[in-house]
Amino acid sequence: MEHAAVIEMTSIRKAQHAAVIRSFLLVFPLVGYLIVFFVAPLCLVLLYSFYSPEVSRAFPLTSQQIDRWQGPDIPDSDTYLALAADLLNPESEFLVGEAARRLNYEISGFRTVISRTKRNLAAADISNPAALKEEVIRADPHWGEVRYWAAFKRATSTVTPYYFLAALDLEVNGTGGISPVPEDRRIFVSTFLRSIWIAATVTLICLVLGYPLAYALISLRPEFSALLMFSVLLPFWTSLLVRTTAWIVVLSQEGIINSLLTGAAIVDAPLNLVFNRTGVFITMVHVLLPFMVLPILSVMRGVSSTYMKASSSLGAHPVRGFLSVYLPLTMPGIGAGCMMTFIIAVGYYVTPLLVGGGGDNMISYFIAFYTNETINWGMAAAIGLILLATVLVLYASLGKLIGVSKIVGLN
Repeated sequence: MEHAAVIEMTSIRKAQHAAVIRSFLLVFPLVGYLIVFFVAPLCLVLLYSFYSPEVSRAFPLTSQQIDRWQGPDIPDSDTYLALAADLLNPESEFLVGEAARRLNYEISGFRTVISRTKRNLAAADISNPAALKEEVIRADPHWGEVRYWAAFKRATSTVTPYYFLAALDLEVNGTGGISPVPEDRRIFVSTFLRSIWIAATVTLICLVLGYPLAYALISLRPEFSALLMFSVLLPFWTSLLVRTTAWIVVLSQEGIINSLLTGAAIVDAPLNLVFNRTGVFITMVHVLLPFMVLPILSVMRGVSSTYMKASSSLGAHPVRGFLSVYLPLTMPGIGAGCMMTFIIAVGYYVTPLLVGGGGDNMISYFIAFYTNETINWGMAAAIGLILLATVLVLYASLGKLIGVSKIVGLN
């Protein structure tokens, strides 16, 4: 008997092991696809937020010399000799161009300094190393200024806080400390706050509209509930660009809404409903409302109506029963819906750009700008990483309040 039991247990373990292997083989293609085409490129881009090897690769000799320079005077002749050697190295033509763009982030116009110096040194007599320092300064007088060398030294570090500081409207000043950028260049912090404010407002509006809508979906007769569900899901069936463009037509001064309001004499003049914050809210709520309704609806379907009947039989007012019984039971759906809606809303780009005004662009606009227009992946990665950290902090805060397992539907 004992021998048969051992054999049976061994067979069970083998079957379980085989089931685990089969499950892994079934999931492996999807996991591999996500790692290769999503996780790895995302990590590579985020690496550029603090990894900046352009200057050290293009100017290896100068980087070694400038590392020993402490100021406050300009570097010695050996550093100028190394700079000339790196600039005139024919094998580093492309690398120097990349480094010049990186140096231009430190001081505006540094790219011109690099190109001018390289052009003038190519035509100058550099056969005398002792006089090379004067030749470099003569090629461009900015090499005689300490602040340009200080910026060059900062840029030679392969790990830099520049992008994160810039994304927070900060910079390294002339003394090596951190200070706010000038008032006319402070755009990112205000845009971050604006993005969070717009996303939070849209999430709140979606909650106010979506909660009773989800309750109606489980309370109405099946035919009316199906029609209402069709209306909720309708935005999923059209392109985001088409929906946004349609709202521009609907909300314009000659659009349907203003025509109805003026035709009914409700307003004397057409309302300004588009190309401002109002248009952004209306359009984003329309697009994101299903992301609020569906999680709440899924939780409401699992809440038995007997709970409210029991609270009523115990003498509780319907309002008190709702606040004390029904609302807490549906809180996981509210948390999941709010989190999903907020995460999607805070990263919106097309809708605020088309429907909003000049002061309604969200932080995703700058991520797209630095990615596609200026090809400054470091700045785009830093902004994206700060936005990701903000969302994770919010998720952790909401998870602590409600419970992460409830939000993700594990409890």
